[in-house]
Amino acid sequence: MLSSGSSQYNGRFALGDDLGQAAGVTNTDTDKSTEVRLTEQEALANLRTVLELCASGQLKCSAKTSRASAATVGLVASHLINGDFYPDDAIAAFAWPLLIQSGGLANLDGTRLALTPKGRAALGKPPADVIRDLWRRWLTHGVVDEFSRIDAIKGQRATNVLTAVKPRRATVAEGLAACPPGEWIEVDDLFSTMRRARLNPTIARSERALWKLYIIDAEYGSFGYDGYHDWSLLEGRYTLAVTFEYAGTLGLVDLDYRDPRGARDDYHDNWGSDFLDALSRYDGLRRIRLTPLGAYALGLTHTFVPSDDVAETSSLTVLPNLDIVIPRGITTTEKLTLSAFAAQTADHVWTVSATTLTAALGAGRDLADFVAFLILRSDHELPSPLTTLINDVRRRGAQLTDLGHLRVIECADPAVAALIARDRRLRSLCRQLGDRFLTVAPENEPKFRTALLKLGYVLPTV
Repeated sequence: MLSSGSSQYNGRFALGDDLGQAAGVTNTDTDKSTEVRLTEQEALANLRTVLELCASGQLKCSAKTSRASAATVGLVASHLINGDFYPDDAIAAFAWPLLIQSGGLANLDGTRLALTPKGRAALGKPPADVIRDLWRRWLTHGVVDEFSRIDAIKGQRATNVLTAVKPRRATVAEGLAACPPGEWIEVDDLFSTMRRARLNPTIARSERALWKLYIIDAEYGSFGYDGYHDWSLLEGRYTLAVTFEYAGTLGLVDLDYRDPRGARDDYHDNWGSDFLDALSRYDGLRRIRLTPLGAYALGLTHTFVPSDDVAETSSLTVLPNLDIVIPRGITTTEKLTLSAFAAQTADHVWTVSATTLTAALGAGRDLADFVAFLILRSDHELPSPLTTLINDVRRRGAQLTDLGHLRVIECADPAVAALIARDRRLRSLCRQLGDRFLTVAPENEPKFRTALLKLGYVLPTV
């Protein structure tokens, strides 16, 4: 079972020797399972998958904390192209719903996440540009404090304990930007580089605040004692959290990591450490490598040139009877996109109809995205029955326009309505509806009321 909050690590850890060797990484710790994840192409694919899940109304989050529900974390994890980083503890699946919220791509409608107009537009934009914007938005608009995910450290919720999170994020981002692109760097070397450059994402507001942070016991396990709050324990763990959970999830850095249990021993002198297998779920991160996507998102390059391992797309055939046939494997993202515009009628067949296309329009989807999706994956022109149907649905979809909410005002007689509607100060603020009714947009109401008073009329407050 995936957990978004547990600090216990009692599940298996997947070996990644083949992937590590392919990336030029050799596992020298024969008794410790390690894995290398090349995150760039994963992130570019996972972005679309998460947006499609959101567009289909399947993601739910707490209205109070914005964190995804356990069911949503599990759903996202099951759809990630290579799964989450750990099979039994959520990292990427926890981060994605938060990232699209902070990036303005989705917002909560009750407890259900819904795509915003910006989110719908992101489905048709280059994913690298969307990810760059998500990273930059997270630095200033992240909806949780990453340090809160290091739940073995208690006392964080006490008043005036933790520093402001935005400067901390900016400091870590500056540290990552100092990494040489395309070269592996040990996380302890990253720590040393940051300290030499005085890039300190300071956690505690003061020496007094340090006493309120503790492991297990508030008195004996306090970080306030001299020598028991080393940089790696607080600032270092925060750096690991931002790097692993957000930079790694977004594909900015490749990751070389292992099971967090026993991965680091820098906290063993602290009282209460005997009760912990690891200080954080991020303790297993050993090395990172800045990707081309990371260099682009961090502003080190002005253009994005993807890595060589570009994911292949599935080929498909669009038949004149409006069936779409994919004879071989289909990715999760492709399946979600097809399901947004067509209905699956067999194992390898999706059928397009006026009903499915109209429903997609009603959900805020752009039919041009569907056409581009089909053209990219087929080696033939789209059949005319399909293009005719799409054009017809698009034409009918343009017949109605949502003008938003309006206040409707009833006048005593047609003469009053005409007088107000034609007044030089009021005619741009209202619209006449029939003989005796006026409509006013909410944003125009204050000016409308003021101008109405000058004309000698008053609109009573409801």
